[in-house]
Amino acid sequence: MKTLKRALVLLGFLAAVTNQPGFAQEGGPAVVLQDSILTPKVEAVWNKYYDYASVTALCQQLAEAHPNLVKLESLGDSHQGRKMWVLTITDFSEGTAEQKPALYLDGNIHSTVYPGVENVLFTAWFLAEGHMSNLFLQNLLKEKTFYIIPTINPDLRENVLNPFAEAPRAGVIPIDDDGDGLLDEDKPEDLNKDGFISYMRRKSKDGRFVVDPQNPFRMIATPSEKTGRYEILGFEGLDNDNDGRVNEDPQSNYDPNRDWPWNWQPAHIQRGAFKYPFSLTENRNVKNFVLRASNIAAAQVYSGFGAFHPHEEDFSFAENPTQEDERVYKMLASEAQKFLAGLPYPLVFKNLQGAFGGQLNWFHGARGVYTFSTEILPGYSMVQQNAKPAVFDYEALQLLYPDEAFLDWVPFNHPTLGMVEIGGLKKDFLPDPTTHFDRTKLFQNTVLTLFHALHTPQLEIQGVETKKLANGHTEVTATVTNTRVLPTHSSQDLLFKIERPDFISLKDSTVVSGILVSIGQETFEREQKVSPARLEIPNIPGHSSVTVRWVVSAPAPTLQVEVESRKGGVVRKRF
Repeated sequence: MKTLKRALVLLGFLAAVTNQPGFAQEGGPAVVLQDSILTPKVEAVWNKYYDYASVTALCQQLAEAHPNLVKLESLGDSHQGRKMWVLTITDFSEGTAEQKPALYLDGNIHSTVYPGVENVLFTAWFLAEGHMSNLFLQNLLKEKTFYIIPTINPDLRENVLNPFAEAPRAGVIPIDDDGDGLLDEDKPEDLNKDGFISYMRRKSKDGRFVVDPQNPFRMIATPSEKTGRYEILGFEGLDNDNDGRVNEDPQSNYDPNRDWPWNWQPAHIQRGAFKYPFSLTENRNVKNFVLRASNIAAAQVYSGFGAFHPHEEDFSFAENPTQEDERVYKMLASEAQKFLAGLPYPLVFKNLQGAFGGQLNWFHGARGVYTFSTEILPGYSMVQQNAKPAVFDYEALQLLYPDEAFLDWVPFNHPTLGMVEIGGLKKDFLPDPTTHFDRTKLFQNTVLTLFHALHTPQLEIQGVETKKLANGHTEVTATVTNTRVLPTHSSQDLLFKIERPDFISLKDSTVVSGILVSIGQETFEREQKVSPARLEIPNIPGHSSVTVRWVVSAPAPTLQVEVESRKGGVVRKRF
């Protein structure tokens, strides 16, 4: 109950700065609610990692408890046969999911993004439970659809929750890394039986590492003249295939976020690429769903670069957004600063190195969808805000988890390497969830997701004017306004004609002429000769309007206007 209340208070802030109704304001953005209203139908906790069974159970409980808001289905099976769940969340009493603008949300394409699954599940739970008592959420789910996938890598997510997890950016498909015809036959092993896999080191006059004077468990690179040098021999393990190398064929050394067919490159160019685009079952399942869900206007994923702040995803080495799409992102960032309390909202295509074949590269490049990435892996930026964050940041782990992340160095007589020491940072260290989850950030991430959904296109038929013409004809002029930031078509969408145009129709059989008058400040006065009652509109920009005109051969035409947009929804109004 306390969790839900705190999140609803943040929503009050969001409503206040976006002029949304449903909140009592008393000296600031607060929400006045009765505790009895906040008793959830589905109990959930947010200081643990959800395994596959727990994810499945929570999704099923939400669908059963809120049948008018939540629908559960499977995208298909993973490589190991697990169902890939997707929750469709909207107010089904106010129209079908497909007739509303949608936000796609997923977590955990990499299992290193440990709390991504929990963040996504919290958003789904909060939408369903908060809807009962919160007018903002009620209005939002009348207008919008959420497609929420807790994890798109369920096999490795399950695997990584054990202490011997391997290849956390990959999956579980066995591959032959060393080209000897065998699959995953030379993996790291717990040689000293301490319950963890950690590093091996050995003293060497040619070594490049010394013990960190600030942390006796950590090794740091050093100038060659320093004494007390060590060489790092990698993770503890044996030469299992007798080829003279140790741990050279670990589990599944590929990257699911390099498998998407937008500017895809093979592994010798883009490290982590698999056989060919969409060679992974899980990614194909997502692709098939996204192609069906053409109302997805925005896509947000949880990634793991090193901070808790949200931002747009990169567009690969070669691809940058067009000037118009960049303008839209900057406008949204400006809106976001009103309620993010000073947290950064950087544009990733300017702040992070890109990659070939990334998931959100495909969303934007091939589907024309506006994309966002919320970065949640603990990094150095959490404890030193001016530092550049890094994915595997020893300093952050040292400061955040000094007693959890590292092991003492202990001697071990290795059968082929001789006397070594085993210890240091634990391989694929998984922080304790009871202390790892930052609830404030959890709420902020959820509110940000709702902010992105709120600013998907929102179309309103604002007015109709009529004018009598000669010979019993009537001129009908209508204005359709998009009141939110995102347009109905991105520039990428328009450039490659990915999605069909929008349509504005006058439901009168006597229409003899149809004219696109203007889009925003641009005037067209362009007549549509074919099917004039149903006018094709290339785009309805954010915070802008479209004006259309019809001539009908009737003195009293039917003044019913309909707008159909894949990403802007279906709106009808009679005057």
